[in-house]
Amino acid sequence: MGIEYGEAVFTVASCIPPGLVLTYADIAEILEAGGPRPVGLAMSQAGCTVPWWRVVRAGGLPPQNLCAEAKVHYLAEGTALRGMPSAAGAGHYRVDLATARWEPDDGAETILDGIRTQLAQTNSATGIGPGRRRTPRMSVPRDGLQR
Repeated sequence: MGIEYGEAVFTVASCIPPGLVLTYADIAEILEAGGPRPVGLAMSQAGCTVPWWRVVRAGGLPPQNLCAEAKVHYLAEGTALRGMPSAAGAGHYRVDLATARWEPDDGAETILDGIRTQLAQTNSATGIGPGRRRTPRMSVPRDGLQR
């Protein structure tokens, strides 16, 4: 039985231990499907049932417009940060990816392999292979002009 892409993204995000993070691109790479934008779109629909603050942008920045809320979680979980989050607001900070990026152990890899397999089954049933897009990409002529 397969699973949908969003559900696969939520499951991976739920596996990230407290105090650690993955980037949107990391999750796409783990799933061997999609890219940072589809992962971000899925995460934007997750609501509060998934630890959304553990999925950050490539530079270690928290999800857009959620810096203050994410900071509360990062401080509570002891997530390694760079810069200084201010007490009053979000401040200028980012997650220190060199320290806080999650490296799954063998047990987590087994779970992630299962998620990948289920997603591949869904993609196979729908005719969408890993990394293939549902809608064709717009082609731009070699002269760069949109037609």
